Amino acid sequence: MKKNNSSRNIIIAITVVIVIILLVTFSAMQRDDNKKSLPGQSQMNNVISKVDYVVKAPFRMLESGVKSINNLFNTYTENEELKKQIDKSVSLEAELESQKAETRKLKEQLKLNDTLTDYNVINASVINRSPDSWQDVLIIDKGTKDGIEVNMAVMGDKGLIGRVIIAESGSSKVELLTTQNQNTNHFPVMIQTKDDKSAYGLMEGYNSKTHTLVVSQLTSVDNIKKGDLVSTSGLGNNSPEGLVVGEVKEVKKNKTGLNAEVLVTPVADMYDVSSVTVIKRLAGNQGVE
Repeated sequence: MKKNNSSRNIIIAITVVIVIILLVTFSAMQRDDNKKSLPGQSQMNNVISKVDYVVKAPFRMLESGVKSINNLFNTYTENEELKKQIDKSVSLEAELESQKAETRKLKEQLKLNDTLTDYNVINASVINRSPDSWQDVLIIDKGTKDGIEVNMAVMGDKGLIGRVIIAESGSSKVELLTTQNQNTNHFPVMIQTKDDKSAYGLMEGYNSKTHTLVVSQLTSVDNIKKGDLVSTSGLGNNSPEGLVVGEVKEVKKNKTGLNAEVLVTPVADMYDVSSVTVIKRLAGNQGVE
């Protein structure tokens, strides 16, 4: 009995499948002929479309999230690359400015050398300058093997900046005019006035408040005016004559006219020094240092 029921169910199922196939085939043929859907087919398509939209919605959201995360990572990577490029650009710009400044100072040094044709000179580079003694000393890369000796005058980019106080084989220590040591680095100087008269004195200190060199023991201050040129006088054999020091900024007189002082603005940059010119002697004069 059960066997007969099973066979009958199989026959019914096959029949139903055949009927469905025939209906679908007939529906397709009718749609093609009539160019429109059969009754109820449009509603069925709408239902299937909505079901499909609902079923695929989580997948669409997941795909959108993955794309957003991927875009975020791409944006982060691009930003990091841009930051590196900006940092590199800033670094290159700073390096370029530094090279421009160094080139400018070297050109000024060459111009200075062109004015020192009456002297035997040695060009040197600054290799060390301690922050603790920034205003006092610097170290250059030339020494006794290059002909440098103690007390030789040292020029910066435009004028006198100091004197050699220690000379070793491959390097030398230069004491600057801005030193606070009041017992050294005195230079005999000459002030050339506008009426072609000269006054002589001794440069014996630096005024850190006014950023000026102090010249005292003057032979006369009557004709000295602001802007007059100050240079080494060559007296005392401590330095050659005619090395430019600076320009008169102010003449300070007292009531008696004695012990007057002249404040001089240096023409050379004492703070940013990368190369120097050491004055050995007057050309053709082997006996004066």
